[in-house]
Amino acid sequence: MGMNIGSEGGGDEDEVVSAINTTPLVDVMLVLLIIFLITIPVVTQTVKVKLPAERNQALQTKPENITIVVDKEGTMYWNTQRIPDVNSLLERLKVEAVKLPQPEVHIRGDQTARYQAIGTVMVTCQRAGIAKVGFILEPPPRTG
Repeated sequence: MGMNIGSEGGGDEDEVVSAINTTPLVDVMLVLLIIFLITIPVVTQTVKVKLPAERNQALQTKPENITIVVDKEGTMYWNTQRIPDVNSLLERLKVEAVKLPQPEVHIRGDQTARYQAIGTVMVTCQRAGIAKVGFILEPPPRTG
């Protein structure tokens, strides 16, 4: 690397230097490389344990489980029987809530149903004293 101290004879003193000084870049990259080489072994050290395998089993519907279906118009069904209004649903759920063991309620809501219709069923389950409420969803497609 050279340095221009000055020229005799009144040369062009405002000359632009177009060369990029890469020394600071190399210094920073070497420091980062050293930091990564030091920290990687610390991160990869773990205690050896055997983790449980993934189990995604399809829901096995028990006969005592209650399935409430809400279609896209917001009409409610107890399994396949139509329920006329929320009060009828509440009365039926109160009867089921006192059973031991208490059955689970599974809600199958149409994808295009309003959230209000699904929320009404959930609030009715809560008012009746149902402890377990779940949603039935379409399982993801199998790959592999």
